[in-house]
Amino acid sequence: MWGELIQEVRVAQTGVQILFGFLLTVVFTPRYLELTDVDRGIYIVTVVLGACATGALIGPVSLHRLVAGRRVKPQAVQWASRMTFVGLVLLLATMTAALLLILRVATDGGFVPWLVSAVVLWYALCWFAVPMWTRRRYTSR
Repeated sequence: MWGELIQEVRVAQTGVQILFGFLLTVVFTPRYLELTDVDRGIYIVTVVLGACATGALIGPVSLHRLVAGRRVKPQAVQWASRMTFVGLVLLLATMTAALLLILRVATDGGFVPWLVSAVVLWYALCWFAVPMWTRRRYTSR
């Protein structure tokens, strides 16, 4: 299970690291100074969420390195799995906040909250609902 978990983490890590790296550059662009206070607040929350998601998704690698050879693999897998789940939830929050900020800056439409909500529902369906349904439906008793 450890190998499978690490492969899953690698995929999520790459996405969160690219997103986080992009977020870190925004503050250094001239357009940042034009943001409203609300948009700057959304940006700050987004960066903090991205930092937390990055930490949670890199955590399993550090855990593995620090406990390797100590005969605690079942416990390490359990904790790494928890960190990965938390990381995915934080990644969902980061992507939601980033999408909200981008759409607020790109448009002035009142449809932005609806569009962001639809995307969040899509993420929740793909990342949580379908996997949980599959788990419940096909797990043998």
